[in-house]
Amino acid sequence: MEKILAHRFGLVLLTAVAPAAWGTTYIVTEQLLPPDRPLFGALVRALPIGLVMLAWRRRLPRGDWWWKAAVMGLCNIGAFFPLIFLAAYHLPGGLAATIQATAPLAVMALAWPLIGERPARVRVGAALMGLVGVTLLVLRNPDGVTALGLAGALGSVLVSALGFVLMKRWTPPVDMLTLVSWQLVVGGLALLPLALVLEGAPPAIDLEAALGYTWIAVVGTGLAYVCWFTGLRAMPAGAVSLIGLVNPVVGTALGVVVAAEAFGWVQALGMALVLGGVLLGQRTTRRRRTSPPRHAPRPRAAQRPRVASRPREALRPLEAPRPAAEPVAAKMGG
Repeated sequence: MEKILAHRFGLVLLTAVAPAAWGTTYIVTEQLLPPDRPLFGALVRALPIGLVMLAWRRRLPRGDWWWKAAVMGLCNIGAFFPLIFLAAYHLPGGLAATIQATAPLAVMALAWPLIGERPARVRVGAALMGLVGVTLLVLRNPDGVTALGLAGALGSVLVSALGFVLMKRWTPPVDMLTLVSWQLVVGGLALLPLALVLEGAPPAIDLEAALGYTWIAVVGTGLAYVCWFTGLRAMPAGAVSLIGLVNPVVGTALGVVVAAEAFGWVQALGMALVLGGVLLGQRTTRRRRTSPPRHAPRPRAAQRPRVASRPREALRPLEAPRPAAEPVAAKMGG
């Protein structure tokens, strides 16, 4: 893991595991999970895997991290999961995935005032390129679009963007597995009463549904969030959010292969623009260094004023005058 984190390309690939896994949520929900149970699906996705991870790490929050973990858990899990499931149930799989591509602009807009991360021009351009690709991908299948589904998709973008920026603002005192387990448990506990009150008893779960819930809980949640938050801690929020554009690419590909959704040259162009935005957003911005002209004369050091030379005789120390010789008679006492 340390070798991967030491290389930016490896870190980008590790982070991309998360949106690739999230892109499978839509097709899994449509094909395998019970219909019209978004809260139950969100609950099963978060709470079981969160409790397993928490039992493994055996660490609870301390001090102000109780409320910080609660806020991030509600943003990233408790509110995000029901909204994303709502979008998955009321929008075509590809369309629901592509709306998530608006997340980079939302993250950049929040990162500037909250953590002082000013968006670089190249990343803003990459996000706009991704949005153009999103528009082209959406055009492939306008049927089945509802206002409720669009509200769920856009709401999930906003709350997750806030949670991601807070993840950058607050430095966790624990490892990433522990931090993810806190958020999953908080979000799952918040979803539990809502699911029971609004949806009633759990639905019947057959083998296909069990496999679907296992996939989105273990791969699409536990593994995905550890990879995503690891990249978010190591790279700028804007760069990481652009990696999230892999989500609609995976969602579109699975929608075409599994659900036979329409796909033409317009959608191919949109997918190319989305991937181009991902790559463009990973360029590192360097500050320009102002250097003097190559052939410009170097400024001479200030010279000290010279002291006027003196004759050598003048520099010699003055000798004290010798006493006059006493008369010989004086020496002899008479």
